[in-house]
Amino acid sequence: MPRAGLGHHPVTAPFFGLGQIEVARKRIDGHVRRTFTDLSPSLSNRMGQPVWLKLEHQQITGSFKLRGATNAVLALDDAARARGIVAVSTGNHGRALAHAARQAGARAVICMSNLVPQAKIDGIAALGAEIRIIGHSQDEAQREVDRLIAEDGMTTIPPFDHPEVIAGQGTLGLELLDDVPDVDTVLVQLSGGGLISGVAAAIKAHRPDMRIIGITMERGAAMHASLRAGKPVEVEELPTLADSLGGGIGLDNRFTFAMTRALVDDVILLSEEEIAAGICHCYYREGQIVEGSGSVGVAALLANKVRSNGPIAVILSGGNIDMTDHRTLVCGGAP
Repeated sequence: MPRAGLGHHPVTAPFFGLGQIEVARKRIDGHVRRTFTDLSPSLSNRMGQPVWLKLEHQQITGSFKLRGATNAVLALDDAARARGIVAVSTGNHGRALAHAARQAGARAVICMSNLVPQAKIDGIAALGAEIRIIGHSQDEAQREVDRLIAEDGMTTIPPFDHPEVIAGQGTLGLELLDDVPDVDTVLVQLSGGGLISGVAAAIKAHRPDMRIIGITMERGAAMHASLRAGKPVEVEELPTLADSLGGGIGLDNRFTFAMTRALVDDVILLSEEEIAAGICHCYYREGQIVEGSGSVGVAALLANKVRSNGPIAVILSGGNIDMTDHRTLVCGGAP
């Protein structure tokens, strides 16, 4: 996909700064895992450039979301934590927030649509959070969040459009710079934009020439549609192997739309077959069990949709996949 105007807009959202990401790095130190960055010989040979995999699916709760959730929970005052924490989630944010809330001794309520896989629901419940399944989309689940805020006074930590969440996700970008300072291109999952906004802000503060490419699925890519429209828009949520990338960005988006539009150089869309190929490659060639959303950077390389003049970094963002589904895919089942 051509750049379509990406990277040519100033950041107008009230969050943009390396300082907040550095503060987040200190705040979450000891609460989250510093994940490894490993060289992939198979992908390096394919691309003719070193390809580094950021193994974030090995994070404590199985995804990068723990960074932002932990930073946001630790930034709350005692009164806000005492009122309980509520959020909407497609799965991984809920799991991260349940973990962070339990560590802080706070009640957590996670609201999800019925499109969220049962394995992710079970993982959240196992961490002690209360579960509410509402409707067929994140927007419908968000209405229950709004009700709990209005009627019960609960504190919300949204999955992406929140400065402390963005700053927490940005710590992943700082780790990548430490591990691969000469990287040319970074492939980042694109959904609501919290991860890519934080990573891009961290990296481009040090290396403004570095390319940040967002990777998402063809089915229901809300940020991609919003970038095309020049404003946040709603899209229909559809079942996809990259289920963690589903959901809208919010018509009242305050931070991530502006940051993504300003800092991201390109967006690549993937078919379900391409995502399935990414999951299988991660398993057979990299020895990693990665969920669909976590594999999209690898999938983009396999589909020959990325070009780079130097080293490439790929984030494996999550590993919370239903193992029955994973076994079906890696044994040749249809996506």
